[in-house]
Amino acid sequence: MLQTEFPFTLPIGYSDGEGNLHKEGVMRMATAFDEIAPLKDPRVQSNPAYLLIILLSRVITRLGTVEYINPKMIEGLFAADLAFLQEFYRRINENGHNRVRTQCPHCEQQFDLELTSPGGSGATP
Repeated sequence: MLQTEFPFTLPIGYSDGEGNLHKEGVMRMATAFDEIAPLKDPRVQSNPAYLLIILLSRVITRLGTVEYINPKMIEGLFAADLAFLQEFYRRINENGHNRVRTQCPHCEQQFDLELTSPGGSGATP
């Protein structure tokens, strides 16, 4: 079965207006429309870097207890979290999974490593 949603943990976390910190979230794989639709947005037309903000607001389905993810919320993320989400988006949409191929530095055996969160991982030899 095709996995289309992937959990993540932000390195720092999103602080909402009430001071609550939200770190655990879920991102779904993007559709062609997710990548094309923001190109019509005037904010993207005047600043192409804003594409990432719109795109992430479309594909993040949950972040902590926040029910509605919008561009304003993505704008409020710390730069480290934005960079993490950009890389996470690239990995799941280019590869269809959140694994990387790596090699043991001692025995040189190659294996897949499921990236679960900053500072945490689960190996699948």
